Amino acid sequence: MELAVIAKAIAVFTGVGAGIGIGIATGKAVEAVSRQPEASGKIQTVLLLGAALAEATAIYGLVIALML
Repeated sequence: MELAVIAKAIAVFTGVGAGIGIGIATGKAVEAVSRQPEASGKIQTVLLLGAALAEATAIYGLVIALML
């Protein structure tokens, strides 16, 4: 029983990593747009794609935690 609780906590912890990653990526995107405003469309596209992939890992962790 105790081991299952630890496993759930580790699985949910993937959300922390995704949050940190998305935060860092957003900060870098803001820096990039401030340096080259004319490239904001391309930067935004890449940022959204990266954020979606990072968030998918957090969702997978949540699903695993719920399955446990």
